[in-house]
Formats: sequence, structure tokens, C-alpha cells
Amino acid sequence: MSDSIKALQQEIIAFRDERNWKQFHNPKDLAISIALEAAELLEVFQWSGADVSADKKLDKIKEELADVLIYSCIMANDLGLSIDEIVQAKIDVNKRKYPVNKAYGSAKKYTDF
Repeated sequence: MSDSIKALQQEIIAFRDERNWKQFHNPKDLAISIALEAAELLEVFQWSGADVSADKKLDKIKEELADVLIYSCIMANDLGLSIDEIVQAKIDVNKRKYPVNKAYGSAKKYTDF
């Protein structure tokens, strides 16, 4: 794992452990927390109509995105998963699903190529 990600993950875990919150962090509840925080991120854009920009919402976006990332780091740590490895593996899968010559400039799902 890259040093910066590892250090950040260790700081997150130390914060959690200093407060004795690990007892509440089982995989199910962490997955629920990730989904809830992602919904809060989505809520930033709720009822915004044609306004799809993030400029005026950046502070709230950063806060909610950080929550998603924090819970994701905790879940990866508790399951013994390397963030670097699982992200790289997913990038590799996506490279096969979405080759540049088919996916470039397209919003189609890989099954529609």
C-alpha cells in the first residue's frame, strides 16, 4: 500500500480505536454507513434542477466524500484488504471491460459495445 494511504488509514483506525468504536464496526454496519454517507453526498445535488456544478457546494461535498472514504478505509482495514490492491484490480477489470477504442467518449455500458 502506498505510504500516504497507509498513514491515513492508520490515523483513521487510531481515531476509531481511541474512542472504542471498533465494537460497532462490523462489515454489515460499515457497508450501511458507506451507503448512508453516499446518499448524503447525493443529497447535496437534490432538487438542483439543471445546476449540476459543484462550485457552490464544494464544502459539503468534501465533508460527505470524506465520510465515504473514512468508512471505506475502516472496512478495508478490518477485512484485511489493501486499498491499493483492490483499486488496482478494479482498474484492471475496467480496462478490459472498457477498451479505449470502444469506450472513448461514450457513456455506454460495456455490455452495449
